[in-house]
Formats: sequence, C-alpha cells, structure tokens
Amino acid sequence: MSDTRQYPARPIVGVGAVIVQDGQVVLIRRRYEPRKGQWTLPGGGVEVGESLEAAVAREMLEETGLQVEVGPVIEVFDRITRDEDQRVRYHYVLVDYLCWPIAGELCAGSDVDAAVLVAPSALAPYALTEKATAVIERALVLHRQRGAAASADPLR
Repeated sequence: MSDTRQYPARPIVGVGAVIVQDGQVVLIRRRYEPRKGQWTLPGGGVEVGESLEAAVAREMLEETGLQVEVGPVIEVFDRITRDEDQRVRYHYVLVDYLCWPIAGELCAGSDVDAAVLVAPSALAPYALTEKATAVIERALVLHRQRGAAASADPLR
C-alpha cells in the first residue's frame, strides 16, 4: 500500500473512537504505518466534503464492522511523528469521539489486522500509548455520565 500521508504539506485531519459495549472497549491492531502492528483505537482520515461525524461512522464500519451511534467529542489533539532527520513524517490532527454499537458484528476490517473487545482492567497487554489510554479513561467517564443522566431522566 502506497503511503501518501508521509511528509505532508499540512496536517491531515483524522477521527477516532472509543466504542463502548457492555463496559468494554474496542481496540484494533494496525495493518499499516504509522504504528503498524500496534494496538490502538479505530479511526482514519476525513474525506473532502465529509463531516467529522460521518467520517467516524464510516471509519468504524470499515475498521470494525460495527455501525455506531456517534456521541460526544472526547478529545482533540495532534500526533506528530518525525523521521531520523527530524523532518515531519506524519502530522495528524485527531478528533476522538465516544461511540456505541447499534448494529453489526465486531470483525477486523480493511485497514486492521485484528479487532477485539477488551475490559478496561485488561488493557495492559495491548501496550497502548499513554494518549490512547487517557482517551479511553475520559471516554469511560463520559459514558458513565451519560448513563447516569439517562437513568435520572424520567422521560427515557
């Protein structure tokens, strides 16, 4: 696969998601660079003319086989990777969302080697980055707040 994202003229906008199902989260193992072979959250690039929310829904279906309800933004951050000469090899501005599956079966999609559902207490063997772990923790707080708000709302 040719990597046209290397050495970009400007940052690339990407989206990701923490998909929460039954108290567990979806992780994927990347098939391609950057971070080939490593476990992380599912996500990908935003296409021209595509809204962020539409990009999240599309990427989750492509990578995990799950149709998702797109919830609130968890965090916006950048990921800059430099080569040995300190030139910017990859530069992404990433917007991560909290999502919940509404249809489909979890499976490894086009850009991933594997997709798994993992309990938050069992994340250590997946060697996630500090940022991915922090995003998951924040997502779980938002998920619990959403559940508490729903149970307090007599109309739901």
